Amino acid sequence: MKATNLSIPDVVLIEPEVYSDERGFFFESFNQRKLEEIIGVSVNFVQDNQSCSTRHVLRGLHYQVPPMSQAKLVRVVSGKVFDVAVDVRRHSPTYRQWVGEILSAENRKQLWIPEGFAHGFLTLSDSASLLYKVTNYYSKKCERSILWKDSAINIDWKNIKEPILSSKDFNAKFLLEV
Repeated sequence: MKATNLSIPDVVLIEPEVYSDERGFFFESFNQRKLEEIIGVSVNFVQDNQSCSTRHVLRGLHYQVPPMSQAKLVRVVSGKVFDVAVDVRRHSPTYRQWVGEILSAENRKQLWIPEGFAHGFLTLSDSASLLYKVTNYYSKKCERSILWKDSAINIDWKNIKEPILSSKDFNAKFLLEV
């Protein structure tokens, strides 16, 4: 497994070792011990989520506040997305900074997003399915959404001016209002 700390070092891009031959391929998509060695903390995943989206759907930016904060391990099993993590930890030196990576079924990369980060993605293929493991259960009371085009964050969403949004994401608040 290859791990790359991104420009916000707490967010880690993980690339599995893939074994391919004429029959297809095999790779270990999750290994608790290896992940914990890479990120330097113990994790306990309690829920797996799956989403499927069509081209130009933008989901996010979502996160949960304590006591239900979530860390996520995100991967794409079909299609391609631009996946984004935004640091929303107010006392962090990287507060309001974002990192983004192309995740696809083809490149098999995964993104580790720790607690204190908002997460979102833009679907770049005709459709995309994502799987993500989370370290805490969903809580409507603790859920927060930040507007995808918040100028205080200024994410480069790959020149998409009018993504397809849910009503929740369309009506999300600016980071400084959350």
